[in-house]
Amino acid sequence: MKMPLVSIIIIAEKWNPFLEESLPKYQDLDYPNFETLVFLTKSKNGIARNSLPVSRQGHCPNLSFYYNPELINNPAQKRDLAIKYAKGEIFAFIDDDAFPSKDWLKEAVKNFDDPSVVAVGGPGITPIDASIFEKSSGWVSASPMGGFGSTYRFISSKRRFVDDYPSFNLLVRKDAFIKIGGFDSNFYPGEDTKLCLELTRGHISKIVYDPKAFVYHHKRPLFKKHLIQNGRYGLHRGHFARILPTTSRRWFYFIPSLFSFGLLFGVLSLPLNFKLGKFGLLGGLGTYGVLLLMNFLWVLVKSGSSVIALLTIPGVFLTHFWYGIQFLRGFFTKKMHDTYGRA
Repeated sequence: MKMPLVSIIIIAEKWNPFLEESLPKYQDLDYPNFETLVFLTKSKNGIARNSLPVSRQGHCPNLSFYYNPELINNPAQKRDLAIKYAKGEIFAFIDDDAFPSKDWLKEAVKNFDDPSVVAVGGPGITPIDASIFEKSSGWVSASPMGGFGSTYRFISSKRRFVDDYPSFNLLVRKDAFIKIGGFDSNFYPGEDTKLCLELTRGHISKIVYDPKAFVYHHKRPLFKKHLIQNGRYGLHRGHFARILPTTSRRWFYFIPSLFSFGLLFGVLSLPLNFKLGKFGLLGGLGTYGVLLLMNFLWVLVKSGSSVIALLTIPGVFLTHFWYGIQFLRGFFTKKMHDTYGRA
């Protein structure tokens, strides 16, 4: 297997506990040829920097910190700026609240032996020592009913080709990345969806999902932060369903909106004694309840925790409802306004 230089790129607004936890993990990677670039808007003490000094860490010689002089906080722009300092043949994008498994790079890089593969993604598994509410959030997304067609992003599944993958764990060939112009800073979240669309345009190049190339990825805990984040995803996916239909106008993305609309219609029809609305509401909730129960049993078996499984019941329900509302809002919004803060 070839061992090309891999540039691991991590962006963050400032030094945070996630970086404190994750950076030592890169020293344990079973891969001999990589560099790690941490790109911050503010320095460790929270003070904005007006220059771009590089401070190399003595305990980890391939780790460098960069402070951006323009105080850019748009994630897509920060990644594009960061790659100017990356020397690798492959760019490995990973979130600051994620850290790699030991074999992450070794397994991911194998896929690039196929010249048609331009990018590789792997699952982001919730860390073992995460809180109950964080684990529950992860299982909402990983469960068949909660994650629906995207569960493989959160738990290991079979290897496959995909045309859309999030940048919390995404490796891209340098030449392909530069050829398409990098990330589109007009979108966040969703800049990774646009990137993947450009990479696979014409169906000539491929993106591989490899379950062995996994990272550990912290989740926003139930309920408030989880819903804020998933609402943002719904908002931008709805907008993409209108303007980028190739990978976003798929039938399963509309299901939460149908659920939200049906629920609101049924509830509003109750005072009017509208029988069709009443029976539709009762029938729909009954069917949904059975599916929730089945999902609960699946999570119970997989997680081994009754508390987590119980928390996923309201977690899945609220995620579907809020995502559906925000999806519709995004679909009918002419221009999106980016939001960069951490939920």
